[in-house]
Amino acid sequence: MKKVFLFFAICFSFLNHVNAQQAPVFNLYKGTLDGKTPVTIYIKTEENPCTADLMYTSMYRYKSNKWIQLYITQNKKVENEFVMVEHGFSGVLILKKTGNTFSGLWISPDAKKQLKIDLKEASMTKKEIESYENAMEKVNYENNDC
Repeated sequence: MKKVFLFFAICFSFLNHVNAQQAPVFNLYKGTLDGKTPVTIYIKTEENPCTADLMYTSMYRYKSNKWIQLYITQNKKVENEFVMVEHGFSGVLILKKTGNTFSGLWISPDAKKQLKIDLKEASMTKKEIESYENAMEKVNYENNDC
């Protein structure tokens, strides 16, 4: 009887842990680079299963339809400040989030070129989220497949 109770207690604890994890959040931001070049950033935010910190999966594009994978780190000392590094270190974004907007700088790898970037959150349909998720999976596969 004790073994059966222990088994159910462990199952209940596991299910509570699984249910406590939050569902991913999908955000799309659109704006401009240097006040004229259109920019689109797609960010998926989810809870890290090991640490419960937030982790980000992201990609963006400007000038063309080719997506560039972004690696995002949130500054733990300055609230709502993020560093986003392009795959292959072809550029870095340093952005501050205020409400549903991001603003900051895109910096070239040699730091000689710095361009202002302004973004505002855009709404998405379920179908658009699915399309962005497929594109991000493809970009991640292209960049990280052995």
